[in-house]
Amino acid sequence: MTPEITVIICTHNPRRDYLERVLTALEAQTLPQDQWELLLIDNASNSILSSEIDLTWHLHARHVREETLGLTAARLCGFREAKAAILVFADDDNVLAPDYLKHTLAIFRQHSQLGAIGGKSLPEFEVNPEPWFANVDAPLGIRDLGNQIQICIWTETTQSQKQYPPFAPIGAGLAIRKQAAELYVQRIIGNRTRLALGRTGQQLTSGEDNDIVLTLLEASWGIAYFPELQLTHLISAKRLTKEYLARLNRASTKSWIQVLDIHDIRLWPKVPRWTVLPRQIKAFFCYQPWRDPASYIRWQGACGLFEGQAELL
Repeated sequence: MTPEITVIICTHNPRRDYLERVLTALEAQTLPQDQWELLLIDNASNSILSSEIDLTWHLHARHVREETLGLTAARLCGFREAKAAILVFADDDNVLAPDYLKHTLAIFRQHSQLGAIGGKSLPEFEVNPEPWFANVDAPLGIRDLGNQIQICIWTETTQSQKQYPPFAPIGAGLAIRKQAAELYVQRIIGNRTRLALGRTGQQLTSGEDNDIVLTLLEASWGIAYFPELQLTHLISAKRLTKEYLARLNRASTKSWIQVLDIHDIRLWPKVPRWTVLPRQIKAFFCYQPWRDPASYIRWQGACGLFEGQAELL
């Protein structure tokens, strides 16, 4: 019997206590195991995870080793290996609600025009964030857009306007039809810029989720937010530091400009490379990053913006 859903966990040197919680949540799924398979993509971890992580509790689980480091490479591996028509990506710190797979299957059965969907990603912090954290809009994969379903399908009119939906799925808990995923793979193979998107080791480059969403919208697939899809996002203490959030904000802002430009969306003009440093210095005095961590993180985002503008063609 061919599974209807493939759950794909892409991981590189995972934190074991977090990964165990991810797997325990999958073991508790209400969708019978004979209807879904599990792939653990070991993305060039220092140790071979197949010898350390037990998946024998699942009827259809496999370890797959991907030696090319990077989230995009790991996801492409998952696309190739998956047997099901629906793929669900769970990061190694995403604890899916027990009915996540059941709801995913029901939604795709009911909405044939949807190519990718997502839902709520609620944080569980290892330590309480500092007070300044509330003033930082950092892309940590935290999302709660309320209890209303939101759907976007580009028409001929909206194709020309190309506005990125604010409720588009994020990587945490991303569910995508394999048919739509194969279209995305066809688009990026051989494209070094798009293949380089996604986190690689300690590099915090992002944008691969946005690239997937825009590719599907351009191909007339719909994307949507369904509040019944809920997961808990485990956020470690190290991801709440000023230094980490500053690096993340700078890298993600630069990547955002890059991804939009790939899809002919240019919200900011190109700037000469020689102006980047003067712009960053000017922004330094505007944002006053010496005042508090939130101001420093926002300034780093501005630095990433200028760097992205300079790399526009």
